[in-house]
Amino acid sequence: MQIRRTGPIVDFELDELKREFLAEAEDKVREIEQMLEAGRDSATLDRLAYLAHQLKGAGGSYGYERISSESAAIEKAVERMARGETDDGIEARIQQHVVNLREEVQRGARELAPQ
Repeated sequence: MQIRRTGPIVDFELDELKREFLAEAEDKVREIEQMLEAGRDSATLDRLAYLAHQLKGAGGSYGYERISSESAAIEKAVERMARGETDDGIEARIQQHVVNLREEVQRGARELAPQ
């Protein structure tokens, strides 16, 4: 006998996974913000790119396209900084992408909050 899951059970499980992802994303955004204040050495830039890369992939997997696109922009800009390709506005753009990312993570969490 095969048990088939459909409807509310699957939706509930997916929502739980999304809540876990958003909680982890919140932690990663907080770490990104702290690292941006810390400095610009290669280890910091590598970690920033890594965190952004993780959020980019997972955000897209869970259907959060804006989380994915903001993270991709952060990753690309940080990689440019690591190569020494900075310009006057790159840090301000990274900061704005981080603000947008935080807002999108919070919006997703609000949408999934129990009613």
